[in-house]
Amino acid sequence: MTTPKFILALREKIGHDLLWMPGITAVVLDDTDRLLLVRRADNGRWSLPAGILEPGEQPAEAIVREIHEETAVTTVVDRLVRVESLPPSAYPNGDQVQYLDLCFRCHPTAGEARVNDDESLEVAWFPLTDHPELHPREELCIADAVKNNPAPVFATS
Repeated sequence: MTTPKFILALREKIGHDLLWMPGITAVVLDDTDRLLLVRRADNGRWSLPAGILEPGEQPAEAIVREIHEETAVTTVVDRLVRVESLPPSAYPNGDQVQYLDLCFRCHPTAGEARVNDDESLEVAWFPLTDHPELHPREELCIADAVKNNPAPVFATS
């Protein structure tokens, strides 16, 4: 995965210190309630499409961009699903990060799901009831996305 230039510039100034990052995640469901997942190149795990905002970018536009970059699927955002601060973590090189994640429910409008960048090993659609094991937080995002509640969930400690 390529680190964006703006993060490299920040890291030149702050080193490995904790960096607060705006994250975005997508629960993409098609008309038959299949779930779009990517198998990440960095850890081999299946995951929801996700990424970070570029400077000046709007969150809903950013998640549409990320989904297309990773899967070649064009999507539209249906609604904001979940807002939460994730625990601090560190990358193998020592960079410390903490993400404020915005999870969106989206639906596809065009494109055939396939690997579209070097961040994914596989891209596939799965039935909601039969998909690979995901991180528990991602399961919460999916559960919130399939509810008919139009209001987002604001995570609490």
